[in-house]
Amino acid sequence: MASLALTSSYLPSLRSRLPNSESNARIRCSSLRPSIPKSAIFGSGVRTRFRIPSALSHEAKFVKPALNFGSSGPNLGGFTVRASSSSSSAAAAAVPAPAPQPWQGAAIKPLIASIATGIILWFVPVPSGVSRNAWQLLAIFLATIVGIITQPLPLGAVALLGLGASVLTKTLTFSAAFSAFGDPIPWLIALAFFFARGFIKTGLGNRIAYQFVSLFGSSSLGLGYSLVFSEALLAPAIPSVSARAGGIFLPLVKSLCVACGSNVGDGTENRLGAWLMLTCFQTSVISSSMFLTAMAANPLSATLTYNTIKQTIGWTDWAKAAIVPGLISLIVVPLLLYVVYPPTVKSSPDAPKLAREKLEKMGPMTKNEIIMAGTLLLTVGLWVFGGVLNVDAVTAAILGLSVLLVTGVVTWKECLGEAVAWDTLTWFAALIAMAGYLNKYGLISWFSQTVVKFVGGLGLSWQLSFGILVLLYFYSHYFFASGAAHIGAMFTAFLSVASALGTPPYFGAIVLSFLSNLMGGLTHYGIGSAPVFYGANYVPLAQWWGYGFLVSVVNIIIWLGVGGIWWKAIGLW
Repeated sequence: MASLALTSSYLPSLRSRLPNSESNARIRCSSLRPSIPKSAIFGSGVRTRFRIPSALSHEAKFVKPALNFGSSGPNLGGFTVRASSSSSSAAAAAVPAPAPQPWQGAAIKPLIASIATGIILWFVPVPSGVSRNAWQLLAIFLATIVGIITQPLPLGAVALLGLGASVLTKTLTFSAAFSAFGDPIPWLIALAFFFARGFIKTGLGNRIAYQFVSLFGSSSLGLGYSLVFSEALLAPAIPSVSARAGGIFLPLVKSLCVACGSNVGDGTENRLGAWLMLTCFQTSVISSSMFLTAMAANPLSATLTYNTIKQTIGWTDWAKAAIVPGLISLIVVPLLLYVVYPPTVKSSPDAPKLAREKLEKMGPMTKNEIIMAGTLLLTVGLWVFGGVLNVDAVTAAILGLSVLLVTGVVTWKECLGEAVAWDTLTWFAALIAMAGYLNKYGLISWFSQTVVKFVGGLGLSWQLSFGILVLLYFYSHYFFASGAAHIGAMFTAFLSVASALGTPPYFGAIVLSFLSNLMGGLTHYGIGSAPVFYGANYVPLAQWWGYGFLVSVVNIIIWLGVGGIWWKAIGLW
């Protein structure tokens, strides 16, 4: 490092002391002095040190200010500048490198798994009785299903890639691949998501839940039932179990647990929280099975039913068939868990008080809540009596949403921002299109005939044969992280096989549709409400799976036993 002691005589020669290659460096008087008169700088006496800027590799380092002020004022003489010469690479190294941007594309391993599934199946020899087009579409379809399960990208993006592959390989025409975007069912679900936005935004959902808790929440069991039936009451109006669980009930359940002294991490989880979390989760699965609009994938089951057996499951038909076994399950399951996984706190006197405080804080119903409640009654009424009035479900939903938009309860900007609705619309339509053309290409009928030969060769009645199919369909959900993916992959095939073995087709479709919800209670990832409640960390994983299996057995007994008697009484078989 070169050190230069600069006085006024050094300024003219400063450049001559720097290397010739640095001739572009500029030294200005204004950059060398503090805000004091120039005459003071070039006086004599005090020595001070300054930084000299350089445009290139010379770096003038600030050493030490040495301004001495005597009684007669500032006395500045020469000043010292230490100029250091460093390489341009060292200077560049001093500048911190920008942080690497995180990868925002697809998750590589799940993507490879999805693509590999399609490629392997694509080159497997085509079985006898199956067309080449059908087999290629099956390869793309299963690759899409693997992608939906492993999720290298969001569901809508995975489905769009599947449609793109279908068109690129000439397996489907563009119009065929995107034909289901004109289907009313995906649009019904998207519209219902917009309804859910208004329900949560206005606070009407919380108000209903608090009302139930204030009336029935004085004991732990009563508190559980109040949450269970308030959630079931909201189920037909909010088609996303994730929205109901995460947007309305999980915050309420957490606050109630804390109010009763049950917290995560301090050993008090079993006071109330563990039982309440597990109960609310398992019953959210049941309530999702009770209404066509209670879970996003239910209309997919209805659509695949129509594509397979040309029979329609209407909103009223679904609710009528599910109401009896559903109500029994909602009563039995909380009580069962109360016995085998009981809370240590049996009473919760603070819960009604907390709910009343929340209601008091909310005040009277707002204008938007009243509009939302009226619109909800109008829409559900049209869903129930639409057949008599010749108004289909989608038209009723459009009418209801129109009321919310015109009154400003929900804005169109909020609808555009409802990403889950548009994502659901995309993957619903994609799965419907591919599954529909698998049926048109004859693959489903071929698969049905193959399974019929195997199961039929056992010589069982259609009841026993259907029972085997039901158990295979239900417990294979351990391998699925999405109810929609499971339905898309297996519903049509199992319904076709059951029908071929003598099961009444409509009866088989109804049962498989209900089980497509109930099987979500097996794991902590099987349905939208599972990760929400499990993520609260009140219930260990082993207990979550163990009690999930126990509840699944009870639900199957209730729905196939009591439900079977009810379905016989209403003429389904």
